[in-house]
Amino acid sequence: MLSLLTSCTPSKSQRPKVVSSQVQPQEVTLDANFQTVMGQTIYVPVYSHIYHGEKKDIFNLAATLSIRNTDSSDPMVITSVRYYDSNGKLVKQYLERAIQLTALASTDFVVNRTDMSGGSGANFIVEWVAQTKVSQPIVEAVMIGADLQQGISWMSPGKVVESGVSK
Repeated sequence: MLSLLTSCTPSKSQRPKVVSSQVQPQEVTLDANFQTVMGQTIYVPVYSHIYHGEKKDIFNLAATLSIRNTDSSDPMVITSVRYYDSNGKLVKQYLERAIQLTALASTDFVVNRTDMSGGSGANFIVEWVAQTKVSQPIVEAVMIGADLQQGISWMSPGKVVESGVSK
């Protein structure tokens, strides 16, 4: 029986390698020729840690902010991705220049598990615009942490706090 089980398990050399096919979004410059038709500001709650136990022990989490262009034909431009701590203080500006997400493309931003600067009430503010009417993007955060035999993960959806109006 043991030989049957081990013969079904691929050796390390036979296992497929995971290769990232994600292409970095193209940086763009928004100048006077860029005509904004729509856009939004989205608030996304994230947690760099949570508390557990009676002594409020800290459980560190990694957070991934995911921004997905759901439009099947037109691009959108991410103009700003800012990370704030529990007190509303800016911790990090993730973009130096705006980036374009082509149709159905996505991008992500990571807060490492060891980075506790945001605290339990951290958040991202994401701003995007488009030159044509596009479907709204999906903007959400995934938090995950594991220690010994305990693991936790969940998703946190973004909430639109401001919408641009078509001209």
